[in-house]
Amino acid sequence: MEYSHRYHAYPTQQVVEGLEHHLNIHRQLYNHVRWDYTNSPEDDKPTEYDQNNKLPDWKREWPVFSKLHSKAAQATVARFYRNLSNLRKKKEKGYNVGRLKRQAPTDYRSVTYNQSGFDLDEKRGQDRFAYVRFSKIGWVKIRYHRPIPDHATIKEVTFKKETTGEWFVSFGLETDDADLPEKPDVESLDASNSVGIDLGILNYIHTSNGKTVDWLDLEDDYERLGREQSKLSRKEKGSNNYEKQRVEVAKVKRRIRRKVLDYQHKITTWLVREYDAVLVEDLNVKGMLEQSHNTRNKQDAAWRQFITLLEYKAELYGSHVVQVEARGTSKECASCGVEAAKPIWVREHSCPSCGFETDRDANAAMNVLQRGFAELGLGWPEDTPVETVTATDTTHFESVSASHVVETGSLEA
Repeated sequence: MEYSHRYHAYPTQQVVEGLEHHLNIHRQLYNHVRWDYTNSPEDDKPTEYDQNNKLPDWKREWPVFSKLHSKAAQATVARFYRNLSNLRKKKEKGYNVGRLKRQAPTDYRSVTYNQSGFDLDEKRGQDRFAYVRFSKIGWVKIRYHRPIPDHATIKEVTFKKETTGEWFVSFGLETDDADLPEKPDVESLDASNSVGIDLGILNYIHTSNGKTVDWLDLEDDYERLGREQSKLSRKEKGSNNYEKQRVEVAKVKRRIRRKVLDYQHKITTWLVREYDAVLVEDLNVKGMLEQSHNTRNKQDAAWRQFITLLEYKAELYGSHVVQVEARGTSKECASCGVEAAKPIWVREHSCPSCGFETDRDANAAMNVLQRGFAELGLGWPEDTPVETVTATDTTHFESVSASHVVETGSLEA
């Protein structure tokens, strides 16, 4: 399994100059790789292997490239081809995309050292700090709040300068599957140790066993973002005051992203620790956010990020995560399966066929649970949430406030 650990970095001013210098050279190399690829004949485009072989010649022709560590230079070449591959995949899916653009200094903000060219000194630091050495740059102090597991192998290290001016160091780790917790047998799963998740609108999530988790309150943050953006619009672009205010806007945006990510980490950890199987909707996130009735900010929801985190945590804690078809989960009755038209503003489910009544999102979560069991090849157990959740109102649902997410992996009602 591959995953990463990220740490806040505190380089000295001298090291900052080295980091920024190498960042600029890698940007130039990336643009040169792009230029070489773009100007090659259509029927004879170079491969990643071809351009890696050109690196020694480029270093002789342009001595500035010889300042780079060989593995880091190869990682920059790989970065171009990874971006090229992602662009092709988007085209195949019907997206209207152009070509890869030349990277400006404000766009290119990270460098990766692959396999070698770095060292981690965990003993040199004190009070939860450590040091990372980058070849031809120097030692960088990091806040080592989460030690790298002994059984993990460091595959690569990346340093990055955020738009706020902060520096971060990320370790790409690999763990043998044998070192991960063993997942429960599929045959042992039932409604008591499994949960269906509806990714909602009124609530952040709604579970099949009657729990709702509130949205994170970001109103104050968005108000501040609006104020800072208004100040930025009044500055002359390119001036020192404009740059200072741009950083302030970036800091507020960064704060919002951190809050959302932290909240998602806590919810997903709670879910995979609490349940042996978590069944979730495979949402068309792009289409969902484009709908006129769903105007909540993308950063508030970040559903794809939420699902990715859920799958990642499931591997670490030994839980099953299954994505199921989302279409019709709200319209289909979880009790009898009959579909009934239901506008988005109707928040209650009342089946015209069997009379089953409950909250709209609770009904959807139960359907997700049933579809997940079918996806796993399991029969539907007799003791289901459908049989226990039969009230005509929703006051029995346990609401979990966002303010009560007090620590990683725990929710308090």
